[in-house]
Amino acid sequence: MAKPDPANLRSNRDGTTAVEFAIIAPAFITLIVGSIYLCLGLFLVGSLHFAVEEGARCASVNTTVCSDSSAIISYAQSRYFGPASSPKFSYAAAACGNSVSASVDYVANLGFKSVTIPITAAACFP
Repeated sequence: MAKPDPANLRSNRDGTTAVEFAIIAPAFITLIVGSIYLCLGLFLVGSLHFAVEEGARCASVNTTVCSDSSAIISYAQSRYFGPASSPKFSYAAAACGNSVSASVDYVANLGFKSVTIPITAAACFP
């Protein structure tokens, strides 16, 4: 086996693509996974706000379907389409009208760390 010439080693470019990929890949994959969890979190927030608004509106307008507290909470839960487990809904008659609120803990598992984000929403409809 012949000895490699030291002058040729400096100009040898074999394997540079693999090294560059090994440096960039963890950051790129973390960025992709983080973007997915961010989008899911934003969808959860929008869906939670929609559900409490619909529950408060149903309590005020559609009293045949939403006749009591448990029916209002059940209706609001049926209007939630978010990615997390079922949020906790609550109903109260308030000075502003019928108030529905909800809360859920959104867990973003990023691989090396899990981040728990508490999310709440409230709506009041006269």
